[in-house]
This record gives sequence, structure tokens and C-alpha cells, in this order.
Amino acid sequence: MSFVRPEIDAMAGYVPGEQPQAGKFIKLNTNENPYPPSPAVNRAIKERLDQGLERYPDPLATSFRMRAAEVLGVEPDWILCGNGSDDILTIATRAFVGPDQWLRLPTPSYVLYKTLAEIQGADSEEVAFNADWSLPEEFSAGSNQLRLAFLPNPNSPSGTIVPKAQIAAAADALPCPLLVDEAYVDFAEENCVDLVKQNDKILVSRTLSKSYGLAGLRFGYVVAQPHIIAQLMKVKDSYNCDALSIAGATAAIDDQQWLQTNRAKIIKTRKRMTDKMREIGFTVPDSQANFVWGTYPGKNLKALYEFLKQNRVLVRYMHYPNYEPGIRISVGGEDQIDACLMLIETALAQGIA
Repeated sequence: MSFVRPEIDAMAGYVPGEQPQAGKFIKLNTNENPYPPSPAVNRAIKERLDQGLERYPDPLATSFRMRAAEVLGVEPDWILCGNGSDDILTIATRAFVGPDQWLRLPTPSYVLYKTLAEIQGADSEEVAFNADWSLPEEFSAGSNQLRLAFLPNPNSPSGTIVPKAQIAAAADALPCPLLVDEAYVDFAEENCVDLVKQNDKILVSRTLSKSYGLAGLRFGYVVAQPHIIAQLMKVKDSYNCDALSIAGATAAIDDQQWLQTNRAKIIKTRKRMTDKMREIGFTVPDSQANFVWGTYPGKNLKALYEFLKQNRVLVRYMHYPNYEPGIRISVGGEDQIDACLMLIETALAQGIA
């Protein structure tokens, strides 16, 4: 006998990227930043640790909201913090989507969106990107049961973006909130925070996992108009950000010089990866994230993925229905990327792929 809800029993569940627990790997599979975070982060965490952990943390992460508000050009009450941006996505889904209602997402994209709908007992409607990774008009179509739309921008696995003007138009047309998931936006040319000020249906979520090098800290946030933030607060966990993560995240977002330096290094390596992969035959869209997506019709990319793994290099192999299979490679350090590209060339030369 199963005691869980039927929706949960029927779920496959979200499977995170592989995190090896033993041995040394070059990890290019989960879009982590290859460089350590700002030194200010370690100092802030140590100072907070020295103060003790016997009391609950600030439930609103006020110090982070105040500094982030200055960086983003909004007021603190436009920001809600979470245990990584996945927590923010969960909070939004809880707040907006009920049983038998609809959540819309583009595909291929972040598969967690679909899982969040299943947890709510809701339906997820997938709208396929166009062949050039542009957003089709159907994404903005109205529906009586539609309660929330997710749009990752930049998208994963493609690394591509939907222009701001199209996002603004989509939000105007949709009958529900549009959450723009900007997990990778610090590596992109534009962002949508100013659209939040223009339309209360638009929310923007961010994470410190990628561009701030804090995947192990778990801290994210959402920017939305204050009356929306007030509703989201009702469904978040009471203390969803711990004292150490608040201290570290506040120090991280305060060090904007570190961010710009790190961003420049990632973008430089990303261009080198893109150019080299195209040179050896891959089709690679222009990425605005900290990874590249490569397809190679006629080649066995699953075998290439396995060859890399056997040589202790982890990338992501993905095969979506009606799309060419591909590999997504995170932008690692220079030596890591050299090793990965050399192995790819070896595999192709030996006919392994």
C-alpha cells in the first residue's frame, strides 16, 4: 500500500547532475563556476560563525536584500531570498498553481519546472522552441487554466536568450505571471529586471551558484513588485536561508569588481570553446551562459560522453524528443577545457563517436 499522494507516486522525480563522491574528475557537467568565490565571502562566513549559531537567522535576509537592492536599482521590498533559485521556483509554483491548473514551460529547458507542476498536482504544458531557439507565438497564448509560465533566459541547454522586447510582449499577452529564470544572466548581454518595474506579471529569479561561484552555499532570490513579494512570503519556509548563507551571499553581491573580473574570464573561455568545437565539426549556438551546447549529426555523442567519463571528464549528454542529441559542456578553467577538447578530438579521430 502506498501512503503518498497518487501524483507523487507516479512521478519520476528530478535527477540532478552527477556529483562524484570519490576520485578526481574534471567536472564540466553542472555549470559550476571553476573559480573560488570572492575572498570577502569566506571572511563574512567566518565572522558570522564566530557570532554563534544558537539563534534563528533573519527570516527575510535583510542584509542581502538591502545590498542587492542597491546593485539592482530597486527597493529591498522588491526582493525575496531563497535556498538557491530552485527554492524560488518552488515558492512561485506553490503560490500561483493549484491542482488541475496549468504551468507552461518551453522545451527543451530546465526539467525541474515540470517536476514542480507534478508536485502541485498540476498539468505542465510544454511549448517547443523553434529550430533556431527562438520562442514561438504559442508560448504567449491564453488559457483559462494557465496560472504560471516559466522562461529560462539564458536557456539551458542551448545558452541562447529571448530578446527583452519579446519577453515584454509575451508577458502582456499571457493571462498569468511570467517568471524569467535568469540563473545564467550575469554572463549575458542583457537582463529583464527593468521589465519587472513595468509589468507586475513579470518576476525575475537569480542564483549565486553560477556567476558568484557559490553553488555549495545555496542562495537565490526573486525580483518582483512588492505586492507579489508579499504573497510569495506566505508560502516560503519560515527560515529558508541560514545565517551563514545570508552572510556569504551578502558579501558576494557586494563585491561587484570580483563579479566583473570573473565574468570576463568565463566569457573569454566560452568563446574559445565555441570556436574550437565549431572548428572540429560541432554545431554550437552562440551561448550567453557559462556553458556551450554542441550537436554533431551523424556522430554518436552518447559514446563520446561515455569516453569522456571513462577518462574522468564529466559533461552532460542530453537527448530531447524531436531534437538532435547534444553535449553540454560547462565553462571550466583553461587547463580543464584544454583537457576536455583534446579528448573530444581524440574520440573523433579514433571513430569512438
